[in-house]
Amino acid sequence: MGFYKIISVFLLACLTVFPARAAEPVLRVMSHDSFTMDAAQVRAFEEAHGVKVRFLKASGTGAALNQAILSRGKPMADVFYGVDNTFMGRALDADIFLPHASFHLKDVPDDLKLDPSFRLTPMAYGDICINYDRAWFAEKGLTPPSSLKDLLKPEYEGLLVVQNPATSSPGLGFLLATVDTFGEEGWSDFWRGLRKNGVRVVSSWKEGYWGHFTAASRGRYPLVVSYAASPAAEVHFAEKKPDKSPTAAITAEGTGFRQVEFAGILKGTKVPDLAALWLDWMLDIPVQEGIPLSMFMFPANEKARLPEVFQLHVTKLEGGTGLSAERMDAMREAWMDEWTRVVLR
Repeated sequence: MGFYKIISVFLLACLTVFPARAAEPVLRVMSHDSFTMDAAQVRAFEEAHGVKVRFLKASGTGAALNQAILSRGKPMADVFYGVDNTFMGRALDADIFLPHASFHLKDVPDDLKLDPSFRLTPMAYGDICINYDRAWFAEKGLTPPSSLKDLLKPEYEGLLVVQNPATSSPGLGFLLATVDTFGEEGWSDFWRGLRKNGVRVVSSWKEGYWGHFTAASRGRYPLVVSYAASPAAEVHFAEKKPDKSPTAAITAEGTGFRQVEFAGILKGTKVPDLAALWLDWMLDIPVQEGIPLSMFMFPANEKARLPEVFQLHVTKLEGGTGLSAERMDAMREAWMDEWTRVVLR
């Protein structure tokens, strides 16, 4: 037997004893840059389904969605996480998602199920509202505002920092809260009043909260647009856990906006079954119970238990929004243009 024949017989024997493994499938998950998940849970999903999960974070919600739309038909990912109710109309009109009615939707409240075609599955929600620095107001002997109208009073002059709605998701949510509260005829007058009362506008949540909010920085603004869950985050991340959060959220009816985040299976994916399993897994209780402390939002599945820090330090926004997804989609750009004209020019 010649040398090469011996090698051929050896390789054939190896292939018989150790058959070639099929390439491990990959599930690509595209999201905004604030998306985080527990690494151990992701590994458990990979092991359970024999798949590798790859994450693709693409800036803010609007920018990420634009990338998904531009790659329509040949998607950069298999699942998209992070379409919110402000961009929901654009996402559905672009027709980039496959329908999937998850079994776990039965445990999601109806007011979060905003897409009857089930192309977008609600995963989490958060309340955008004004936060205030408890110690600052106590030291000044000043009662924090309890409504948006209060912000126009002289005693609150120069105390509020907000985000530009064109560059910030919380900024857009707060603009929508003012449209919802004051109506089409009154919201821009409210912003004219805020401008006269010294409102500070910044480009991002990070700049506003960590750069100008007195409770989180050396800033000079004791009022900031943030989330109802931010006081819980202040306690959770504190080295020495305080009994009471140093900040509080204003959550009376008509003071904020409820943001709902969705996930969907991108059309053109080569692994639609895996993508459907991922959505089901994300909406199941174990993953949902991890959302509060990973993304500081509320889980969509109402059977998921909230961590103690949420139970003690978070107050949900009262009331709902009167703005439909269709109206937000139709008017979003016009409202932002008007806001820019009134506030920045």
